[in-house]
Amino acid sequence: MKIKDIVNRDLVTLTNCEHEPIHIPGKIQPHGFLIGVTSSWKIDFCTENISEFLDVRHTQVLGQDFVAVFGLNVEKKILDYINEDKIQDVFPLEIELLGKSFQISIHKSFDIYVLEAEPKFEGKEKLADVYAQTIQFVTQMNNTKSLKDLCALVAEGTREITGYDRVMIYRFDEQYNGEVFAEDCREDLEPFLGLHYPHTDIPAQARELYIKNQLRLIVDIDYKPVPIFTVDDKEGKNLDLSLSILRSTSPIHVEYLKNMGVGATLTISLIHHDRLWGLIACHHYSEKNLSPEIRLAAKLQGQFITSQIDIRQSNDENISAQKATLALEQLTNLELPILHEGLETIVSTQQILDICNATGVSIVSRGKIFKNGETPSDEKIEILIKEITAKNNDKVFVTNKISDHFPEIAQNSDFAGIIYHSLGNNDHIIWYRPETVSEINWGGDPEKSIIKDSNGLHPRNSFNIWKQIVKNQSSIWRPYEINVAVQYAHTLQNHLILIMLSEEEEKYRNQSEILKETNSELENINWISTHDLQEPLRKIQLITSKTLSEIDSISSESISNSLERVSKSASRMSVLLEDILKYTRIKNNRETLQKVNLNEILEATIKEMNETIAESNVVIESEKLPEVHAIHFLMRQLFANVLQNSLKYSSSERTPKIKITASQEPVIMHHLYKVYCYWVRFSDNGIGFEPQYAESIFKIFTRLHAQEQYTGSGIGLALCKKIMQTVGGDIHAEGKLGEGADIVIYFPCDPEDTLLPL
Repeated sequence: MKIKDIVNRDLVTLTNCEHEPIHIPGKIQPHGFLIGVTSSWKIDFCTENISEFLDVRHTQVLGQDFVAVFGLNVEKKILDYINEDKIQDVFPLEIELLGKSFQISIHKSFDIYVLEAEPKFEGKEKLADVYAQTIQFVTQMNNTKSLKDLCALVAEGTREITGYDRVMIYRFDEQYNGEVFAEDCREDLEPFLGLHYPHTDIPAQARELYIKNQLRLIVDIDYKPVPIFTVDDKEGKNLDLSLSILRSTSPIHVEYLKNMGVGATLTISLIHHDRLWGLIACHHYSEKNLSPEIRLAAKLQGQFITSQIDIRQSNDENISAQKATLALEQLTNLELPILHEGLETIVSTQQILDICNATGVSIVSRGKIFKNGETPSDEKIEILIKEITAKNNDKVFVTNKISDHFPEIAQNSDFAGIIYHSLGNNDHIIWYRPETVSEINWGGDPEKSIIKDSNGLHPRNSFNIWKQIVKNQSSIWRPYEINVAVQYAHTLQNHLILIMLSEEEEKYRNQSEILKETNSELENINWISTHDLQEPLRKIQLITSKTLSEIDSISSESISNSLERVSKSASRMSVLLEDILKYTRIKNNRETLQKVNLNEILEATIKEMNETIAESNVVIESEKLPEVHAIHFLMRQLFANVLQNSLKYSSSERTPKIKITASQEPVIMHHLYKVYCYWVRFSDNGIGFEPQYAESIFKIFTRLHAQEQYTGSGIGLALCKKIMQTVGGDIHAEGKLGEGADIVIYFPCDPEDTLLPL
């Protein structure tokens, strides 16, 4: 019978170091021996050092029945242990082999039962002591709130239980770079707390083994590996030692530990959501082994951490998340006018930054940009949105390193991280964070973690602190920050939709009112064309007909009187036609509104009407008038018509007087479901009118008096009404018969005034 060793002698190179088969080294550490038996209980694998523990050589046991070497009683105990599902159980099997006491750990590697025997520990620790220590630890654990505090407690507790010189809680990031998150060590040792280590220190295949086998011991870093031998009955025969506790370690890892000056290690895996979250890494600076009880207690420390990661991380973020939620509630509960300009109020609040702990925010809606805090220029915001929408089909885009996605935009930018959310209809919201320049302390240069020479690859031998400055990135957006930002983006989108619907409703309401007014105008124009225009025409026709029939007998004086009457009728018809033309030319169009100083309008109107005012002997008093959003030439026409109306209907019993007052500051007023900011009141002491005519006097061609009493077409106040409709305002009349009348004009709000509280 031939035997052979299964030692893996492949040289590790740059091309295969990430795939080094560390699970099949073909050798073990020497503080125990290994036997591999088939399902028929023939010994198929055995380590060379079995003779150091028992009076038998590996060449003597390979190929033999297990019973022939160790006896039926031993086989029965092992089978009972296996059949009771105690493989990889809490404690190894304690048993005598050829008269000597061992503890055996058993696992199955494919079709081979792997038995790993270590001498039974003398002075066995009492379970009661370990239990009492664990109870004390749990009590202290409940007093910690943060994950970092818990890890610090575990590091201290693990060192107390195991006696190692240094215990570190090692946490991985997304790329498996490690950070010493917590540490407890001898006072004379240099602390490693806060140091970072590159992902190459623990390659992918090593991380896989840490997930499969959660406890790993190296008793003596200077150990000489013991080869495993097997019956040479087929080519490529090997033994997977992924679950082994005696498995020999990668020579690169051993050299790495030697370079650190470490003498022995214990490593416990911290697995969270089926991913290697971190390690409990214990270092000793001389040889050290642990009993099964201490190994279990140390492993339990890892379970304490992994069972608490979600709870503690949630607790760590809970306070910040509560603040963000409170800011979201305050923001969504703001009482805002249903106006597009209300976005200025939203964007100016502190809460819109607090919801995701941003330093700046911009809202782009209808081509206008609203900003708060530290934000890029309008031009850069527009370019950023264009780039995001071109490369990203999702409504949400989040990064803490904009240079990875849009390097040109990142150049000379004051921001590095963004949360972008589309609001639909080409509207957008973006939150910003500035660059956070951070300093990372590495345990050695991460770029030199592997060294190559003629003998292959070697780990770095320098662990001096190497400082790295990290730029071009902001602090990471936490999941709760992203979620709250997305929640508010949906709320804001609904608000924008509500504004759009409100504007559409207002538009249709205005169109309905305009249509109603237009129909009324058409009825009045139709009436005036059949009545008021025909009346002077009939007079002209009657006078000219009579004059022509009596031309031979009528005196020149009579002809002159007739022609004068014809001229008056023609003049009246001309005035009427001119007023109709003025009225029909006024269009309901608010696109040309601009700032108009009403003081200048009044001054120009009085100057233009100077002769009429002088003839009437009227006294005009005026206080300061506001600037309003209107159309300049229409305001001249408006003021002229209002003043002419007061002069026309002045009382003969007293000196005419007109007093003009106005609101000095914008004050939002509600009237018939409309909102106005300024008012101007013309008060006269004329003949007045009865209150029931307050609305009808604004209808076209409406007269409260006979043509003979007061001249005019009856279109003056109707023109005023239509002018105010055109600029989005309104006009009303108040009167008392025999005392006077007030004409009150309401002007629409400027965009700057829409932020006033309702």
